[in-house]
Amino acid sequence: MSKSLEKFAKECNATLKKTPGPKGREQIRRALEKVLNDPAFVAEHLGPDNDEPRKILYEDPDFRFCIVAHVHNGAKDSKPHDHGRSWAIYGQAAGRTTMTEWKVVRPRTGDKPAVVEPEKVYDLDPGMAVLYEIGHVHSPSRSGPTRLIRIEGENLDFVRRDAFVAAEMAR
Repeated sequence: MSKSLEKFAKECNATLKKTPGPKGREQIRRALEKVLNDPAFVAEHLGPDNDEPRKILYEDPDFRFCIVAHVHNGAKDSKPHDHGRSWAIYGQAAGRTTMTEWKVVRPRTGDKPAVVEPEKVYDLDPGMAVLYEIGHVHSPSRSGPTRLIRIEGENLDFVRRDAFVAAEMAR
């Protein structure tokens, strides 16, 4: 682990220790924006030699949060989703991601997914980070290559998530 990654991970750990909950996560979001504006950090973890769509850089032994590098080489749209019992902070390092936030208009019933409608659409440009709290439904869209750092409240490889469908698709 590089010194800058180690320092950032320790800062995140100390923040969660001192200020647990949404206020602490907001502080981490702001700290991530500073890291995203550090060319050396971005080059080391998201440079041209990294082409992995998902690479866990750090997993915290105390709080279980993960710092993850994501490299996307082409366009991609994601379906509306949340992160189950976890929160996530998306930090844009290169390229642009258009983010849609969704509101649930019909909760999940039985085997039918929850129905959502778009509530807010905005772009994430390099240096920007946004926090999605537990249960916050969103979907990223990329029209070209992007590189980002995402901090997950816990390793999302092991988190069950609900299914969501856009209202226009539910008809």
